[in-house]
Amino acid sequence: MKIICLSVFVFGAIVASAQTTTTEELDKKYEGLSLYFYKNTLRMLNQKENKDFDELIKDIEKMKFLMIDKLKSNFDDSQYRKLKKDYQSESYDEMMTSRFQGKKFDVYIKEKDGRVKGTVILASDSSNLYVLDIIGRVALDKATSLFNSLDNSADIGKRIKDFVSDDDHSKKKKERGVKID
Repeated sequence: MKIICLSVFVFGAIVASAQTTTTEELDKKYEGLSLYFYKNTLRMLNQKENKDFDELIKDIEKMKFLMIDKLKSNFDDSQYRKLKKDYQSESYDEMMTSRFQGKKFDVYIKEKDGRVKGTVILASDSSNLYVLDIIGRVALDKATSLFNSLDNSADIGKRIKDFVSDDDHSKKKKERGVKID
C-alpha cells in the first residue's frame, strides 16, 4: 500500500511540474531549437549580476524555450490562432497582447488558489515563433525584457544565433548542391 501511495505522489509531482501539453506537442510537431532552463541555469546567465534580471527570474522554477522557423515549418497565422486556443483549453488565460521590436507578444497565465502557477509567452515575427513556457511567473510588464535578456546573454544568444546561422548555412549549401551530413 505504501508503494502505491508513494507512486501516486511521485507521478502527481511529475505531472504537476511538467510543461504544458500544448508546448510539448508543438515541440514534437515542428523542428526547431528547444532549450530547458532551471532556476540555477537562469541565475548562471546573469553574468553581469544584474539585479533587474535577478528580480525578473525570481519566481521561475523551470522554463522551456522553443524557437521555430515559421517559413521552414509552414507555420502560418491560422496555426498561431489554434496555438493560442490550445493554451486556453489548458486553462491559461490571455493576460496581455503587445508589440515590441517587430515582434507580437501574447502572454498567458494559469492560476491556482489565487497564485500564478504557469506563464506562457508567445512571440512571433515574420520568420520565427518563440515560446517561453514557464513553471512559475514573470511580472507582466517584464515579459518582453525576458526575451531581450535571453537574446543578449552571451551563451544563450550565441546558441540561438548559431542555430539560425547553421540553418542559413545549410540552405546555402543545398542551393549549391553540397551534401549536408
